[in-house]
Amino acid sequence: MEASFWQGKRPAGVEDTINPDIYPNLVSIIDELLVSHADRPAFTGIGHTLNFADVDRYSQQFANYLRECTSLQPGDRIAIQMPNLLQYPIVAYGAIRAGLTIVNTNPLYTAREMLHQFNDSGAKALIFMDNFGHLVEEVLPETKIEHLIVTRVADMMPAPKRQVLNFAAKHIKKMVQPFNLPNAVGFRAALSKGEAYSYRTLENPPTCDMPAVLQYTGGTTGVAKGAELTQRNLIANMLQAKAMLSQHDEEGKAVQEEGSEIVIAPLPLYHIYAFTVHLLCMPFMGNQSVLIANPRDTKTFIKFMKPWPFTGFIGLNTLFVSLMNHPDFLECDFSNLKQTLSGGTALQHETGVRWLKMTGCHVSEAYGLTECSPAVCMNPLGSSSQLGTAGLPVSSTELKAIDEDGNAVGVGERGELCVRGPQVMKGYWGRVEDTEEVLSADGWLKTGDVAIIKEDGFVQIVDRLKDMILVSGFNVYPNEIEDVVSGFDRVENCAAIGLSDEVTGERIKLFVVPSDNDLTKEDVQAYCREHLTAYKVPKDIEFRSELPMTAVGKILRKDLRAEAMEQA
Repeated sequence: MEASFWQGKRPAGVEDTINPDIYPNLVSIIDELLVSHADRPAFTGIGHTLNFADVDRYSQQFANYLRECTSLQPGDRIAIQMPNLLQYPIVAYGAIRAGLTIVNTNPLYTAREMLHQFNDSGAKALIFMDNFGHLVEEVLPETKIEHLIVTRVADMMPAPKRQVLNFAAKHIKKMVQPFNLPNAVGFRAALSKGEAYSYRTLENPPTCDMPAVLQYTGGTTGVAKGAELTQRNLIANMLQAKAMLSQHDEEGKAVQEEGSEIVIAPLPLYHIYAFTVHLLCMPFMGNQSVLIANPRDTKTFIKFMKPWPFTGFIGLNTLFVSLMNHPDFLECDFSNLKQTLSGGTALQHETGVRWLKMTGCHVSEAYGLTECSPAVCMNPLGSSSQLGTAGLPVSSTELKAIDEDGNAVGVGERGELCVRGPQVMKGYWGRVEDTEEVLSADGWLKTGDVAIIKEDGFVQIVDRLKDMILVSGFNVYPNEIEDVVSGFDRVENCAAIGLSDEVTGERIKLFVVPSDNDLTKEDVQAYCREHLTAYKVPKDIEFRSELPMTAVGKILRKDLRAEAMEQA
């Protein structure tokens, strides 16, 4: 549909268009925001806060090190492999200021996955946390990485806290396995070396179409591919997110107060969702991000949240559930919370209802994908948010849903969602054929998601095309089943997949993590019969203590499907 379809449908204060060419590159934005917000708190990690002036100084030092003390040249790739530490924004901004392309790398990768990403991206440098040094040592001989920088968990803490925490991590908690990488330079040593030089802007700064980030897809449907996100892509998505957060309340006042927001950041910065929100959008607005290094440790997560009068929370379904199920969560102060954003995976209706009841804040679900930097749609803040939808397309974004023949379907009809806008990737790094499969010559990206565009402009994501289950000729969407079953108060989590069946073509198998140990298969099926038509009721039900997930918290249906097929 044309962009004009959404004019007048967005909340008051949200512009329908943005200008992605207002800045020439990310370097100009970083140079500006770090100075303009100098005295404001920027990032908090493990109880310590850096203001924007601190981040400016340290990132200049790191940029100096990369430019003056290594053989790296603008355009070279640098891989970053660490959790949400204060080092992350320093490294990311420093790399961008040095003209390098960032390769965000999941710290939980196996050696095989690391090797693929390092070699596919052609990374020449790697900064990693010492916890992963033994894996780096294993893969290094098979890569073209020339420069190694190693950091420890508390490297940005003041002394003596730094020494105590780093000693405890290595010698008491035994978090660091032995490794031998004699050429690796310590992160603090790199900053010290960089401090000896004066920061200067690049003589030939990157142009808008140059890659800023190679963001690898999760590989859920095959080999992980690097989405080439350009300077312009990320600038556009930052401005689009800012525009959507510029919503006005009923009195015409901006809901967001720039420079005053404190946002909890549990999602990993190596994921493009958190990268764009916390390293671009929030700093651009002068806001503070409280980084959570290990959100799976719910008790410690809550401990780090509690001291802050936080106004925003960025998360996803499984994270919300784990927090709400912990008794300490209600000890947090929610009186200032005015925005909760959900993305990365479908928000289940029951989760949104519970969160509102417990915190007093509506969850605004958003939708995006790596190939779109990532934001495509976002719900309004507050009561005008529509649970069960992905919201409205972000500014300057066109959407359409198409049938199997590529023809656009009408309002209210299901079809594969396609996106066109300045945030859409340049292509898959080094993969022309893969790019041509999803990205048309006129800029339309096929998402692989089934969606309905409603008359009011809101978009409902039904499911992934590849996850759809065909039962006796009827389309069954796993998201619908999971959404229903998650509303059962005796179920903590669940996932639905399709398996081959001689009679019906495919049958539904449901994996359930119960919150009640007395729950039976018959109980689940009886509940499903109350809320689903007969062909959607799972025939196979398997109880588990946990489900396989990505580090972001997205359930890996492909792993469950592979296990079930192997058992069969």
